[in-house]
Amino acid sequence: MNLSTLVEEIPGIGSQFQKKLKKLGIKNLGDLLYHFPHRYEDFSSLITISQAREGGVFSFQAKVLEIKNIRTFRKKMILTQTVVGDETGKLKVIWFNQPYLINNLKKEDWLYLSGKIKGKGKAIYLSNPAYEKIGKGKWLMENFDPTHTGRLVPVYPTTEGVSSRWLRFIIKPILTKIADKLLDPLPERIIKKNNFLPLSKALWQIHFPESLEMAKSAKKRFAFEEMFFLFLFILRERKKLSKEKAISVTIKLDTIKEFVSSLPFSLTNSQKKTAWQILKDMEKARPMNRLLEGDVGSGKTVVATIAALNTAKNKLQVAIMAPTEILAKQHYKTISKFLEKFNLNIGLITGKENYLNNQKIKRKELLEKVEKGEVNILIGTHAIIQDTTPKTKVKTPVQFKNLALVIIDEQHRFGVEQRAKLCQKKEFVPHLLSMTATPIPRTLSLTIYGDLDLSIIDEMPKGRKKIITKIVKPNEKNQVYEFVRKEVKEGRQVFVICPRIEPPKNKKENIDDQLAILPFNEKKLSWQEVKAAKEEYRKLSQEIFPDLKVGLLHGKMKTNEKEQVMEDFKNRKIDILVSTAVVEVGVDIPNASIMLIEGAERFGLAQLHQFRGRIGRGEAQSYCFLLTESNSKYINQRLKALISCQNGFELAEKDLTIRGPGDFLGSRQWGLPDLIMASLTDISLIEKTKEEVNKILNEDPELKKYPLLQKKLEQFKGKIHLE
Repeated sequence: MNLSTLVEEIPGIGSQFQKKLKKLGIKNLGDLLYHFPHRYEDFSSLITISQAREGGVFSFQAKVLEIKNIRTFRKKMILTQTVVGDETGKLKVIWFNQPYLINNLKKEDWLYLSGKIKGKGKAIYLSNPAYEKIGKGKWLMENFDPTHTGRLVPVYPTTEGVSSRWLRFIIKPILTKIADKLLDPLPERIIKKNNFLPLSKALWQIHFPESLEMAKSAKKRFAFEEMFFLFLFILRERKKLSKEKAISVTIKLDTIKEFVSSLPFSLTNSQKKTAWQILKDMEKARPMNRLLEGDVGSGKTVVATIAALNTAKNKLQVAIMAPTEILAKQHYKTISKFLEKFNLNIGLITGKENYLNNQKIKRKELLEKVEKGEVNILIGTHAIIQDTTPKTKVKTPVQFKNLALVIIDEQHRFGVEQRAKLCQKKEFVPHLLSMTATPIPRTLSLTIYGDLDLSIIDEMPKGRKKIITKIVKPNEKNQVYEFVRKEVKEGRQVFVICPRIEPPKNKKENIDDQLAILPFNEKKLSWQEVKAAKEEYRKLSQEIFPDLKVGLLHGKMKTNEKEQVMEDFKNRKIDILVSTAVVEVGVDIPNASIMLIEGAERFGLAQLHQFRGRIGRGEAQSYCFLLTESNSKYINQRLKALISCQNGFELAEKDLTIRGPGDFLGSRQWGLPDLIMASLTDISLIEKTKEEVNKILNEDPELKKYPLLQKKLEQFKGKIHLE
């Protein structure tokens, strides 16, 4: 076995577990061994039964003296009641609703037991402990190395059907077999210089540590390793890009002035500054690689349109990509309207529809016009780089004649190889402008976007009214509903956001893995306590506002259904739109003046700010109501930050301070390994890592002297989705 061995080929992992492991992103042995614990249970305090005290967490070596199942009729529960003993005394052990244990544990069995002592005085007992069966003779204890008890026990991120106990059971024998045979991808010089644990020892100490200090040492090594490969990927990409050529795009100043004067509003100083940075960057004969970062509603689209217009007037082509069909269509309508006086051919391509100058067109005809250079600006979804050829069903990029600028809006990163695929003229690489409406603190931006130059719009359009934001407790909800009714009667519209689509099918379903934004010591709410969009829609449309028009929008709807709902909402055929987070990015309804967020504690501050940014775009005073069922000081601290901050960058800094980078960004969303997420604010680690990476790349940019680094880098590129 080696790190690339697929889970299907690992002994002891059946087909059912293979599917479940893939839900955790574990596809091969490397993924499994790098699936690190997120905490440890400290079961290292081994005592005798006579030393047991109420309230403590202890481990025991003891023999089973009695075992029986008892049914409790009042709570309809089965207790497995056991008495264990050692030389110093006896202790009662109780397991809840695990009747099968009576078949696993027999009299005279010696066990390792770890758990909490409950009860008082002589009536103390060991409650629901972890256990390991050793055998019939106590002499076996002397050579027994516990896995689930009697030590620091790893607790892993899990999914339904894959427990931490099962992961420990699988990982430990694999480490025993292969840990010493694994080749360390980090150069020996770096390991010695930084006093890192070698790979084999680090894997043992992160999964089954001798002490918390050793676990921290292992974590430190792997945090550096993953950050190292992130920067190796980013900085190598940047060096590669610096050698590429781009088409120099001349600034058509008269055209830009004409465009700006045609707008029905004045540009902010921040918009002018960022637009100029972009235009000057595109004058160079090397590819621009720039991120345009701005708050919700700060006017990034206008800035991007200036860059697109200038490119088109140089008789060059522009591709604009959006993450969803709704957003792609919105960009198409907005940009077409902005540029209607400038005699340009603007096309739209999505998974299903194709337009040119607001007229439907056959896909083949549109693609031919793009290839001939007759389409100046092509707006679309990922179809632009993954259009499916009808005959072969092979995904190939749209072919351009003279593509000079690619604009990516939200959620996508775009590498050198992808850009090169879009160019017929292989000697040129297009300029790239990425846009994001999620304000990210500068330290994080410099890490995550280490290969991009940064342009920031930190100023909102003039005349915007401050959105009034309030926290609403359950007993105040009816007052909010009355206020909503009054606003709707005056012609306003309302968003209602819920954290989930439907109520749980399984009452025991837990949301910790899906929405774990609270710190470890904070009580997690069950799914039963979280508002479901479908249930909320039923309640609002049938019970609260039967006289108003209520609509429903969520991510599982078909694209045409979502578009129809948004069209109806925009045309005021819907008064109240109940939605999941699908409205977070880009939806523009100027008449909507109320944002009502159910389960507000379930979202990060940046995401709540995104929701709030969907209102306040018209002339009416707008209101954002944060409905919460929690009395937690931590949650109230977060939500109050939203009230005091209207600026997304300031809010992002607070969110980062309160929650840490892992939860602030969300590792699933970004595709960054958890240890990188946890280390993004460690400036000394970032600087140390960049320094080591630059040394290697300056000395050997192709990594010819480092075959292990090359191999690991390829694996790492597949693991993240920064591109």
